[in-house]
Amino acid sequence: MSTTNTAPPEAPATPPAGDDRVGNRSAFALFFSMPAVGAFVAAIVLAGLFFVTAEPFRNVANVGTILYAAATVGIMAIFVALLMIGGEFDLSTGVAVTFSGLAAAHMAWYFGLNVWVGIFLALVMSLAVGAFNGFLLIKTGLPSFLVTLSTYFILWGVNLAVTRIVTGGVSSNNISDMDGWNSAKAVFASSIQIGPINFNIVVLYWLLLTAVLSYVLLRTKIGNWILAAGGDAKAARAVGVPVTATKIGLFMGTGFAAWVVGMHTLFQYNNVQSGQGIGQEFVYIIAAVIGGCLLTGGYGSIVGGAVGALIYGMAVLGISYAGWDVDWLRTFLGVMLLGAVLVNMYVKKKAESL
Repeated sequence: MSTTNTAPPEAPATPPAGDDRVGNRSAFALFFSMPAVGAFVAAIVLAGLFFVTAEPFRNVANVGTILYAAATVGIMAIFVALLMIGGEFDLSTGVAVTFSGLAAAHMAWYFGLNVWVGIFLALVMSLAVGAFNGFLLIKTGLPSFLVTLSTYFILWGVNLAVTRIVTGGVSSNNISDMDGWNSAKAVFASSIQIGPINFNIVVLYWLLLTAVLSYVLLRTKIGNWILAAGGDAKAARAVGVPVTATKIGLFMGTGFAAWVVGMHTLFQYNNVQSGQGIGQEFVYIIAAVIGGCLLTGGYGSIVGGAVGALIYGMAVLGISYAGWDVDWLRTFLGVMLLGAVLVNMYVKKKAESL
């Protein structure tokens, strides 16, 4: 006679106490795991400081001005942040913005083209500069610091020399009477009035691009590739990550951002000075680092880079609004950078220990 085994099934093993592979993380741990936590805290503190000390800072109508100062830095900063998360630097971004604006103006004026043709050619050239940086980095194995430093000097010289050849001066010719100018200005430098606040369209582009890049980094396969390539490129290649294409694409991203800011500069001010942009690359990097990006790659936040740019915008105008000596701005940025590096290191270690 057969017997039936009626013993209850074994209960799954209970995870040992303290096993960090299971269970929900506390809100405190989640907060400290955010790369941008330091930037958010700094932005709140800075806003509070200027709100108390600078009366114009409390004027709602000035919100648009503050956001505009942040956006002109922020568009470039979020792409620089993405590049830094991918483990690379780009020191040519400041002069690349000027290069793009000059290319559009010179092409349209010298060859008598529709302004939109000049804009398109400038986009192609900006993407080509980014692709060149990425290709040279991969083929030579040189640090991106050296590759893009070389590009920085090349573009700086091209901006000055070509502008003098084409115009006989140091700035682009005024092309506001050429076909396509009005529609292009509407796309790149128009404003939207919402109540007492005047928003330049570049602010909307900044917010939109921040949302798009954040989604790409956090919710797509490409974002995983970027994080893997920045964390350990050799290990990433070993598991099938297209590191070469990823890094070239990241440099082309900074080229695209340079084009957007360059077009805004051209159509906002009607011309571009060939000496503009020198030193701006450090502002973009500062914004990205304040936002939580590590210099070692593989870690950072797009939203943090946008907040870092907001901090810069608040500092530039807040110091002026408060009546303080603006000569201290660079010192302030240096202190902010040092503080951000220390805070980012602490936050990362704290997040790993929670």
